[in-house]
Amino acid sequence: MAEGKVETLSRLAQWRIDNFAASTYKRSDPFKIGIWNWHLSIEKNRYLYIRLFPEPSRLSKEQLPPPFARFMLRVSTTGTNRRPHISPVYERLLRTSDDFVWPIDSCLQGRFIIDVEFLDLKIYTPHGGEGKSIWPNDMILQSLATQSTLQCLSRMLDESIHADVTINTADGSVQAHKAILSATSPVFHSMFLHDLREKESSIIDIEDMSTESCKALLSYLYGAIKQEDFWKHRLALLGAANKYDIVDLKNACEESLLEDINSGNVLERLQEAWLYQLNKLKKGCLMYLFDFGKIYEVREEINNFFRQADRDLMLEMFQEVLTVWKPA
Repeated sequence: MAEGKVETLSRLAQWRIDNFAASTYKRSDPFKIGIWNWHLSIEKNRYLYIRLFPEPSRLSKEQLPPPFARFMLRVSTTGTNRRPHISPVYERLLRTSDDFVWPIDSCLQGRFIIDVEFLDLKIYTPHGGEGKSIWPNDMILQSLATQSTLQCLSRMLDESIHADVTINTADGSVQAHKAILSATSPVFHSMFLHDLREKESSIIDIEDMSTESCKALLSYLYGAIKQEDFWKHRLALLGAANKYDIVDLKNACEESLLEDINSGNVLERLQEAWLYQLNKLKKGCLMYLFDFGKIYEVREEINNFFRQADRDLMLEMFQEVLTVWKPA
């Protein structure tokens, strides 16, 4: 075994030191317990000093919060009948090698073993409150379960596994599952709950969407949508989300449309915001036009916009003008 290697199992770490007679300081190789990499070090002076600390480079590189650890140590010699040195149970916030040191009044030499048992590890919260224990690791378990479920749902959609409903679009058709549609949309749920045509025929007509856009909608509902597909079809997805009362999708589309407002699309975005009652997007468009003075960049398009815009929307725009240009 390499001199600096630390063996780990579950919440235990063990460092076997074969020869310490000629050294006054040793540091172990990094070892992983929980989400952190750790080091042990040993130094001999008047006492034997043992330190436990997280790996500094990992903390700075990945921005991991420092651990709040509850642990105990044991030092035992090999080949002798000496009783092991057992530490109290410590609770420490560990950032650097200066945060914890255990002095042992003993002149250990030759071969000995340092064992560390981590009783608990918590993620430190700098703003107060009790830190969250990483054990049991609910986040990893939940992540694995979610990933597995999404992969299964994606297969169900792609391979039409036990599909029981057909969606007719403007230029084709796709297969889906009533249970998934019902769980994600109260409108679809109502279709299949009551004695409507869709329930009897297992056919839904969505003739205001292309097949490509409808596939993007289904990919979202099945948790398998790709960012580029969402971006490409977000206006069609917004219309579908509003029509079928898919609130989270509607919110996602609104946030996305807010991200790239420019003079070439602001009037169209404003019209969409008014049509679908997207107050956040509407406010963003009005701020872009009036607070940031971009109204002058769309002077050629504004006349045509006013000829088609809703009267209440135009009234709101004029009120925004009066607010911005109100004398101080």
